[in-house]
Amino acid sequence: QVQLAESGGGLVQAGGSLRLSCAASGLTFSEYVMGWFRQVPGKERERVATKGWRGRYTYYADSVKGRFTIYRDDAKNTIYLQMNSLKLEDTAVYYCAAAPFRTTVYEYWGQGTQVTVSS
Repeated sequence: QVQLAESGGGLVQAGGSLRLSCAASGLTFSEYVMGWFRQVPGKERERVATKGWRGRYTYYADSVKGRFTIYRDDAKNTIYLQMNSLKLEDTAVYYCAAAPFRTTVYEYWGQGTQVTVSS
């Protein structure tokens, strides 16, 4: 049974930092593309950042480039999202997801962790 467990969300002031973690189990972690997504009520889910299998590529949404960093530790089956210079518009529920490298279709999702940025 595949499980993705996010942690690290919370309340932070604008300009602050948070680091999200997502621990995966039940899959061969190194063979999966891992991504971070976020969603605000009433809006579509947005892909924030992606790290390819075995770290082969990285994607960032334009809205987070230069502020967020995604990295993975295959030895720990964990993906991280370091978020710096947080803005009010970064407030959302953040989800991690896993996609087999052969399909790049996200099949597994975590339960989400709330990030709230205050002024």
